Amino acid sequence: MKSHNYACVLAGGTGERFWPMSRVRTPKHLLKLFSDRTLLEETVRRLEGVVPVENIFVLTNETQLAGVRTALPFLAPGQIVAEPARRDTGPAAALATALVRARDPEAILALLPADAYVRDGQRYGEQLAAGFAMVAASKPGEDYLLTYAIPPTYAATGFGYLEMGEEIGPAASGGVFRRVRRFVEKPDAATAQGYVASGKFGWNASIFLWRANAFLAEAEKHAPELAAFMRDFPAGDFSSYLAQRFSALPKISLDYAVMEKAARVATLRAEFDWDDVGTWAALPRHMPADAAGNACKGSVIAVDSANNIAVSNGRLIALCGVKDLVVVETPDAILVCHRSAVENLKKIQPSLPPAVL
Repeated sequence: MKSHNYACVLAGGTGERFWPMSRVRTPKHLLKLFSDRTLLEETVRRLEGVVPVENIFVLTNETQLAGVRTALPFLAPGQIVAEPARRDTGPAAALATALVRARDPEAILALLPADAYVRDGQRYGEQLAAGFAMVAASKPGEDYLLTYAIPPTYAATGFGYLEMGEEIGPAASGGVFRRVRRFVEKPDAATAQGYVASGKFGWNASIFLWRANAFLAEAEKHAPELAAFMRDFPAGDFSSYLAQRFSALPKISLDYAVMEKAARVATLRAEFDWDDVGTWAALPRHMPADAAGNACKGSVIAVDSANNIAVSNGRLIALCGVKDLVVVETPDAILVCHRSAVENLKKIQPSLPPAVL
């Protein structure tokens, strides 16, 4: 029986905060940070048993196209699509929805980021399958746009949040679906603390699931340019259409274009671990550390040193009498910064020569 389950992975980010390992052509999702697989491949592999491999698509850009194909040799070339211009997540969601809708009018789409880290792939798959089942069981006109709420573990100011409302019904995997009362932008520290203390908010991980026609219907109301792009999308060869129409779409986020305004948005509280791995400082959460708190990968020696993060891609890194540093070695560049400064790595980008970007 033909499956109506589809997935599209958004893999076009720049990953500047992981320089010098991440570059324009090899951003964070193309790095092998925790295993012998890239974060992108891990994301695609987690779909096994939920979405047929032939129903998986990846959106990237021309610069990263070769790297994405190398990372995912088991996907056909036509399943990896390069956006002709950077147009934010709203147009990317419209393209993803149009792609699957042109192939299957009954398509249900999971839209996923490429670079999150999840260890519990089994529970992730179970909850994703429950989302597909919930959307498939909805009556036409009563469809929900579904998202997953990550239980916050601290008062993060770098994530968007969503407020969970009344129960809709049980999920096949356990837990309950709830209405989303509102999406909120990245809050200040005091507001974030209140969100966490209330127990009513989750991090917005940008994991979405919807019936293609339901998303189109919401776009018709709130984002007509995106809706027109989806309606006109051809069923056959779309290369010329994409080149002509995509670049003219507005630069707008998915949340602002549709999700914050949609009438029927549901959420399921995630029961799988999740980390967006936003900076080098995230690595110690997933790497073993020595007795002094040094988290190291590759050829590293640490003497009288504490709480450092060191990653060698070939040459020996020797730490002596230092603490709270991030040291990353690559064949053509070395990063040395304080752990408290990792959020500011974007600031050095304008000063870097083109050869190491």
